Amino acid sequence: MSEPTPESRSGQGARISGYGLGGVDTVLSVDDVAREAEFLASEVPSAEVLSELVGQEPFLSIDGLVAGYGKMEIIHGFDLRVGAGQSLCLIGPNGAGKSTILHSIYGFTNITGGVISVQGQDVTRYEPNQKLRDAGIAYILQDNSVFPDMTVEENLLMGGFLMNQTAESHAATERVFAKYDRLAQRRNQRAGVLSGGERRLLEISRALVMNPQILLVDEPSIGLEPRFIDMVFEILEDLQKSEGKTIIMVEQNAKKGLEFSDIGYVLVSGRLALAGKGGELLDNPDVGRLFLGG
Repeated sequence: MSEPTPESRSGQGARISGYGLGGVDTVLSVDDVAREAEFLASEVPSAEVLSELVGQEPFLSIDGLVAGYGKMEIIHGFDLRVGAGQSLCLIGPNGAGKSTILHSIYGFTNITGGVISVQGQDVTRYEPNQKLRDAGIAYILQDNSVFPDMTVEENLLMGGFLMNQTAESHAATERVFAKYDRLAQRRNQRAGVLSGGERRLLEISRALVMNPQILLVDEPSIGLEPRFIDMVFEILEDLQKSEGKTIIMVEQNAKKGLEFSDIGYVLVSGRLALAGKGGELLDNPDVGRLFLGG
């Protein structure tokens, strides 16, 4: 009896889910993706190339970041450039360090090397509260960060906890309600009864209470139905295009993230492997094969 071929084992023209969205002949495991992605990191993009992608003075820059948790080093000499009002998406295999970049920018990691700057000001050693209050950086966590037993209004008021006066927090909350009628209609309802899309809108809106200029968005599509994913990305696009917010995003749906973003970075094993315009990376055959499913 003949040995089954890879095609017969996986199914001719099998469709891949998880990393990819299209049809492929051979399904890549997560380990396969990580292993093959290592080959992308042979030539790390220079700081000059990263600056050219921005096309303006960077609003936020990272130079030579070395960071991790405790004694575990996860990020090894990482550079980043993003301009005011631009969006940047980080993609890569599991364990590449994507969320650790966001954590480092906001002050959640142990940084042992490098500099993080906002408008030329060194904010590397700022505590998270300082990052939000003094550097205008807000972190939007993954799903399930709302307080389910508190009302929508109370959740928003929590976003203004650094404001000097209660009146300021209430005024900022009213501005959010004026912008998002969907939340205004539910202001006195418990956040726990909201739909998945409404909870994500609340998480984003709570971060807006302090009027930050930089939004760190961790996996905005995770756990959402497709119709809510589109809604969330429309909200983020409005914040970037209409309000000039700078957005740095980690997104598991690489295709959606790159379609949205001005700039895309591919991380592999804590290092920058590829950088380009979002559309350019969408057309890159290696990125397509490893992260887009085709």
